[in-house]
Amino acid sequence: MQDIADITPLVASLNPAQKEAVTAPPEHRLVLAGAGSGKTRVLVHRIAWLITVENVSPLSVLAVTFTNKAASEMRGRIEQLITVPIRSMWVGTFHGIAHRMLRLHWKEAGLVQNFQILDADDQVRLVKRVLKALDMSDEQWPPKAVTHWINAQKEEARRPQHMSDLGDYTQRQYVRVYTAYEEACTKSGVVDFAELLLRAFEITRDNPEIQAHYRRRFRHVLVDEFQDTNTLQYAWLKVLAGDTGTMFAVGDDDQSIYSWRGARVENMVRLEKDFPGTEVIRLEQNYRSTGTILKAANGLISKNTNRLGKNLWTDGGDGEQIQLYASYNEYDEAEFVANRARELLDGRCRYSDLAILYRSNAQSRVLEEILIRARIPYRIYGGLRFFERQEIKDALAYLRLLHNRDDDTSFERTVNTPARGIGATTMEKLREISRASGVSLWMAAKNASSQLGRSAGNMGQFLKLIDDLHAETRDLPLSKATELLIARTGLRDHYRKEKGEQAEARLENLDELISAARSFEVDPGAASAAENPDEPVLDPLTAFLTHAALESGEEQAGPGEDCVQLMTLHAAKGLEFPVVFIVGVENGLFPSARAIDEGNLEEERRLFYVGITRARRKLYLSYAEVRRVHGVEQIGAPSMFLKEVPAECVSETRPRAGILRPGFGAREPQSGYGGGYRGAGSGGGYGGSAAGRPLPRTVVAGSSGLGPGGFRLGQRVEHPKFGEGTILSFDGDGDRAQIEVKFRDAGTKRLVLGFANLRGL
Repeated sequence: MQDIADITPLVASLNPAQKEAVTAPPEHRLVLAGAGSGKTRVLVHRIAWLITVENVSPLSVLAVTFTNKAASEMRGRIEQLITVPIRSMWVGTFHGIAHRMLRLHWKEAGLVQNFQILDADDQVRLVKRVLKALDMSDEQWPPKAVTHWINAQKEEARRPQHMSDLGDYTQRQYVRVYTAYEEACTKSGVVDFAELLLRAFEITRDNPEIQAHYRRRFRHVLVDEFQDTNTLQYAWLKVLAGDTGTMFAVGDDDQSIYSWRGARVENMVRLEKDFPGTEVIRLEQNYRSTGTILKAANGLISKNTNRLGKNLWTDGGDGEQIQLYASYNEYDEAEFVANRARELLDGRCRYSDLAILYRSNAQSRVLEEILIRARIPYRIYGGLRFFERQEIKDALAYLRLLHNRDDDTSFERTVNTPARGIGATTMEKLREISRASGVSLWMAAKNASSQLGRSAGNMGQFLKLIDDLHAETRDLPLSKATELLIARTGLRDHYRKEKGEQAEARLENLDELISAARSFEVDPGAASAAENPDEPVLDPLTAFLTHAALESGEEQAGPGEDCVQLMTLHAAKGLEFPVVFIVGVENGLFPSARAIDEGNLEEERRLFYVGITRARRKLYLSYAEVRRVHGVEQIGAPSMFLKEVPAECVSETRPRAGILRPGFGAREPQSGYGGGYRGAGSGGGYGGSAAGRPLPRTVVAGSSGLGPGGFRLGQRVEHPKFGEGTILSFDGDGDRAQIEVKFRDAGTKRLVLGFANLRGL
């Protein structure tokens, strides 16, 4: 008799692996779904199969995902597949499901019936009020950082009454705020997003009747994007499924890139231990990318050791090789992207077919500048343009105030940023004085300080700060003046206190502003005036501020318009494009310096894997030999990850000489690409120089095997002077070999191995 899986139209269009996952008996399953392998399709077909073939009631199905958009799409696709009404089926996000449960069991959860939900901004405002009530300074205890800490505790299922201060003053204060914050939420009848999950978990765990009810009801628990679950979400799912429910989890450990948000990729391994008998099914056929792109992605991700393992393939063609561009600097890199974009647009591509991906938000500035100049419409996906970002506008406001004390807009933006105890009441009084006297806010503050009450002293300190900065920066180059201003005004410390990924991004943006200022130190106006007498001559600061104003005034393409997409690699997850550019593939940038310092290369490698697998037809990778960082030009090494991409997948579009190069696999010297790079003008020998002489082979961290002295790439070592660090690369052999080490405190150093006195850790 023919198997039902072969005769039902429900699975007729599925490939064998998809069909196996969809039609498996109602037992625990972990579906490892590679990029572009149709994971959502499998999940919705699985639900439809359970209902139509296994005769499972829609009421006994719980389907959970991470975004409202994904939940809505899932529900819509299920409705298209089956005729049974599913309005009562629980399909939604973790927060949506938790909210639904708490509305039904508000009394057992210890909530008021009409409890309200705080959004992120409201939560920060409430924390700010709690800090004020506890007489804790906003400056010492930034509300956003405190909020982040509270949410992190909730995501680990920790309540303040169960936490020890560990004998640490800071921890004690955090617990104190957490306690007061919970009391304030209870008093106001509100819950935040993290509380929704924690409260739902607690009533399911601690209330036997509620636990038994949901275990009887939800016999089938299905979870999408399982690799992104955090500690609390996993614990809740485990309690809901218990010993009677079946777990069907779909995810990809190779695309787990959100550990900084609390995601725990190890949950995928725990699933097999916590749910005995879990069978793993791999979806490896990719319907998105060319064979070459998939081969590159497989080669790269295979270097990760802590993975469950799979190998993407396609029955489509190999397609074109990946193009690797070695640019001179970040402007050359951006010009390359713009020129390639023009060539593609002259063909059959639309603007929206192209995406430019980068590791750090700060990288967008130069790209934006060149795209505007090239008249290529673009949009920052899910973010602001460089000169529109809060920290950049803050720093520019200080520069404008140095330039013109009567700039009231800049005065208002800077006077209490960072917080200086100059509140709304003081500013309203100052505006009244300004209007009555017909002078600027600056002049009003100088002339009427006695009318400002208790804030007069703080205002005086602010005015003195600006005057002192003006004197100190008068003779400095613009980039040095900008750097000093950012430090002395407290902006850097202010944004550092936010902590986490956002704080790091803001600090990177401030560094990029210093780099942007550096390019105006040679007066552009004077140069143009020599050619055109009608062109005004501007001093560097005026020219820079004018440029920033005009750049921020240029509007991005609107939603729905045909335009190139710019975004971080994190933002690109879940998206796909015919053509993808990944820029800035350099050590210290990608992987990030922080990841190198902390030895956390596996998640960075997964992020690169995500970027590669966004491309459908064409993929371009690029790095800069010289990049301006913190206003200073630095020589960079190509990313250690480039060596891990199989050499046959990559073609150089413009080789260069004289800069540290990665070796790309064990290929013959005449390949040019295989053992390194051919220099411009070289005859093509192994890592040849422009003069045709062979360069020493450079081994880059991430490859396997031992290097000189028995050290391994990526190994932690200790130096008697520089302290602890991570080995990035080797040049040469024996005691005379040069070794490149990224030290935690001393930065990157190149040492002669025989004299380095390194000790392996």
